[in-house]
Amino acid sequence: MTRITPLKEVLIIAENETRTAELTQRLAGSSALTDAIIWLQGDLGAGKTTWVRHLLRALGVQGRIKSPTYAIVEPHLAPPSTAWAQGLAISHFDFYRFNDPREWEDAGFRELFAAPGLKLVEWPEKAVDCLPPPDLHVALEARPDEHRLCQFQALSPTGLELLSALTA
Repeated sequence: MTRITPLKEVLIIAENETRTAELTQRLAGSSALTDAIIWLQGDLGAGKTTWVRHLLRALGVQGRIKSPTYAIVEPHLAPPSTAWAQGLAISHFDFYRFNDPREWEDAGFRELFAAPGLKLVEWPEKAVDCLPPPDLHVALEARPDEHRLCQFQALSPTGLELLSALTA
């Protein structure tokens, strides 16, 4: 994977799921999500999908939020707010089962990434040659004591805004 030098990096230990929800609640308050790309990396069971579910709930997404492991992408719409008057289009990608770059074109992912809205990407390393660079990179690591080590890297001005909201 191409290494991008972070503009800023923050390490946070989430002691429990409540702390994870608090972090995503802070992030949900940022208008920078309007057109952001967030990559989530970590081993199986590190908490990537849980992190996304907490963020989507914090954004007001209702109903079942399922992992896109088999579908590769699940669309969501956050309700209107002061930050996005028409609602916020969200695409949640999971490239764990992504094997063929032709899938990228065939599935219309280029158009999805070009469209306005928030893009949340699990397993970006599986499609790195196709993906645009992220604004925020989130690396999650499950620890033996049930804590989660969360490393956040801002990789663009948008990422800096997101990181600022996260650490406020």
